[in-house]
Amino acid sequence: MTDFVVHPAKKPLIGSVPVPSDKSIGHRALLLASLANGKSRITSFSRGEDNVSTMTAMRAMGVIFEDVGPAEVVVTGSGLFGLVEPAGTLDCGNSGTTMRLLAGLLAAQPFRSTLVGDASLTRRPMMRIVKPLRARGARIEGAPHPTKEGEVTAPLVVGPLPEGEYLQGIELVSKVASAQVKSALLLSGLYAHGTTYFKEPTVSRDHTERMLQALGVPIRAVGSVVELDPAGWNAQMPGFDIDIPGDISAAAFLLVAAQLVAGSQVTTRDVGTNPTRTGILEILRDMGAGIRAEPQGERAGEPISQVHAWAAPLRGAKIGGETVPRAIDEIPIACALAARATGTTTISDAEELRVKESDRIATMATVLRAFGVECEERPDGLVIEGKSAPLEPVTVESKGDHRIAMTAAVLALTARAPSTIRDVDCVATSFPRFVGTLRALGAEIEVVGAPSAGHDVVKGGA
Repeated sequence: MTDFVVHPAKKPLIGSVPVPSDKSIGHRALLLASLANGKSRITSFSRGEDNVSTMTAMRAMGVIFEDVGPAEVVVTGSGLFGLVEPAGTLDCGNSGTTMRLLAGLLAAQPFRSTLVGDASLTRRPMMRIVKPLRARGARIEGAPHPTKEGEVTAPLVVGPLPEGEYLQGIELVSKVASAQVKSALLLSGLYAHGTTYFKEPTVSRDHTERMLQALGVPIRAVGSVVELDPAGWNAQMPGFDIDIPGDISAAAFLLVAAQLVAGSQVTTRDVGTNPTRTGILEILRDMGAGIRAEPQGERAGEPISQVHAWAAPLRGAKIGGETVPRAIDEIPIACALAARATGTTTISDAEELRVKESDRIATMATVLRAFGVECEERPDGLVIEGKSAPLEPVTVESKGDHRIAMTAAVLALTARAPSTIRDVDCVATSFPRFVGTLRALGAEIEVVGAPSAGHDVVKGGA
């Protein structure tokens, strides 16, 4: 097990840095390139563990991936109907996106697949995709959830769809805004005999719709409604080239760190600023942060920006409503903003955080209290009282959750003595060079206790 030892910031964080490419877009690029006819080239590709899980699963079903550089991969697609039965289980690791999107893709296949994951993923709820996929004719079974009656989790056994049977059209009005449910239905809808209609209460991230539309799939999106009607479509998607933008979810940790350390000026380069993902920028502005997005055009049909951040006095705010789905992965780091703001911050409508890699509401409450920040845990969020004095040094557990680990590390920059964040190997799922990037900006962080290193300090970036 690896730990971070984070020292209080003694100087401002200064610099312009890249961030990992957007793993949400990366998952979808890998899946659609696998189903395309011909070769596709994916550049600026993150080799975080979540994206690698998707690539490994598709390789097990006959898709050819060629590494042509540290951040570039060429995919030889199998076509929509060219996947082959995997020889073993498909290991999704820690990636809920991999498991849920693959479930949609595999629902139409003539072979059986079994999707497994790590201990964290095996606790996450899957009925949200199982139920609608079954409703359109899929054969899919999950294991009973250990604590939630009527819920299922991994392993998921998907298919086979009997010869002569097809997935049917479906009309789903979802109570929860979920890009994963939406994407699973759209991927299964590529094979369906009938229209896929999905409506959600507010618009969740729309990368799947953008990519399908660019590849000529007959899809239409208006507000929070998406419709895919394959009637008359030739079921062919061409190979494509895509240069993936930087991940705003990763950038958020650096942008918030710049707010918390006096005198800091940080720029994150080439960050995707798709409006369905920029809730964190609105939260920053509402709290008085020094923040500016400088548009740089588009990449892969996604707007990109240089995002500049500088330390500024923060004030408490109310975070809820339609902002939350557009910042759901960034709510933990928004808690760090709240911890250092003047006044009270109320986070609501975020009950989805209960079923992430950890129960992020409960875990963040534990982390904040350990740092000496007063907070109240609520069913759908938190009430946080900002603290201006240096935070208490801590030893806290990440609970195997990469966003908790990185949030705690950012908070520790404002403590009065060094802090230890335990069990941080999970950070590699989304931001493998998190420590190296913070060091480049001037932070002092040690990586201690690599699995075979006997808790010696590991030199170099993480």
